[in-house]
Amino acid sequence: MKKTTIKLIYLFIGLAIFLQACTDQEDPIIDIGQDVEELNQDITLVGNDIVHEWTELMLQLERYSQGRPNAMARALAYIYLAAYETAVPGMENYRSIDGKLRGLHIDNDEIREEINWELALNTTFARVIDHFLINVPENLTSAINVLKTGIIDNLSADLSQQVIDDSQAWGDYVADQVIAYSQTDTEAETQILEPQPLSYEPPAGEGFWTYSADPERALFPYWESVRTFVISPKKTTAVDPIAYSEDPESEYFAQMMEVYNANNSARDEDGEQLWIAEFWSDDVEGLMISPPARQVSIANQLIEQYDLGLEESLALFLKLGFALNDAAVSAWKYKYEYMVMRPNVYIHEFIDPEYQTNLFRLVFWPNPSFPGYPSGHSTFASAAAGLFIDAFGDVTSFTDHTHEGRTEFRGEPRTFSTFSEMAEENAFSRVPLGVHMSMDCAEGLRLGYEISDAVNNLDLTSKNY
Repeated sequence: MKKTTIKLIYLFIGLAIFLQACTDQEDPIIDIGQDVEELNQDITLVGNDIVHEWTELMLQLERYSQGRPNAMARALAYIYLAAYETAVPGMENYRSIDGKLRGLHIDNDEIREEINWELALNTTFARVIDHFLINVPENLTSAINVLKTGIIDNLSADLSQQVIDDSQAWGDYVADQVIAYSQTDTEAETQILEPQPLSYEPPAGEGFWTYSADPERALFPYWESVRTFVISPKKTTAVDPIAYSEDPESEYFAQMMEVYNANNSARDEDGEQLWIAEFWSDDVEGLMISPPARQVSIANQLIEQYDLGLEESLALFLKLGFALNDAAVSAWKYKYEYMVMRPNVYIHEFIDPEYQTNLFRLVFWPNPSFPGYPSGHSTFASAAAGLFIDAFGDVTSFTDHTHEGRTEFRGEPRTFSTFSEMAEENAFSRVPLGVHMSMDCAEGLRLGYEISDAVNNLDLTSKNY
């Protein structure tokens, strides 16, 4: 698809966001669907462009979706499951995985005589992105229909009405099946409606995490019961955290001092460490995409860099969605099992009552609203990196442009020579941001690679069917 056309669509999204920020009106500020015919001129799809462009649009909208990071990690799994299952009947080297997922059934008898797979994918993406992105403002989600309509208009020129109708019907069918399958996970559906349940009160204990105000109430404390796709929390392992201690000579105290010094030095020096901290923060709804969506942004860039075809792109996104979902479930199990406090609570009491995290200038409360060990960012980073290493090898020359052009925080592109280096920087960026101890980051990094190993073993090929 020609990038100038897509950029016009994103320009309308950006304008809508700007106008929304400048007014208190509740009605949609701008109709992104206006001038659709003009926006959709000269769209040409090549290879995996349809997957790339729908992913780009999803990432634009995801900044405003609620339920981060857990609900978004889950959403990504279902979005790319639907996309994969839509196209897999036409994919020579891959097979459906509905037989591996109890409760999901995709009936290929629903496929009509001739299907245009790109048109079918277009329908599926529009349906599932609209369904799984939660509470995105209507003036922004109207961009979904703009992109969908433009692709239909430009793919349909040489197709019969029967092929068009049959292709869209198949996309609708698969989307319906996947959405229905997601709704059978009643634990997730219930928790998304009440992500900070009043029924949950954190247990008391020496050094345990707790909350001090309503914005910090426990977020997704029961998430370990949510459906996984490849590896359940019962099959993952954990390393016990360093024992809590108030002794200035203890290792625990030393890790807290490391956070204190790294956070303050990064702010005082205003150099690379603060750049790293803010580049990877992805904590703030409305300002940045969520941590799991950040890995999708990286994957979308890598797919272009390595020139993957449509089949390989869909397979990579499917595995990535599964890995991010399962990473969230296991990480949140251990968070609420170990109940490790956030650094600012300890630092305020034992080191410096005036301490302020580097995240604080971007949000109105100092911490993510859940225990610290293991770090979710770190788990997502290595769960994704393990897949990238398996797909491309560890050695790379990759520049992450996710936040390029942003001025509200330090988002200038950063370049990496290995994927493991990138994951490690992402993981330990939480220390100079002031919100995690090193042990949180190290354990999240270890856990994420364990999850990626399981997902890499998922056989999607037609061999040994």
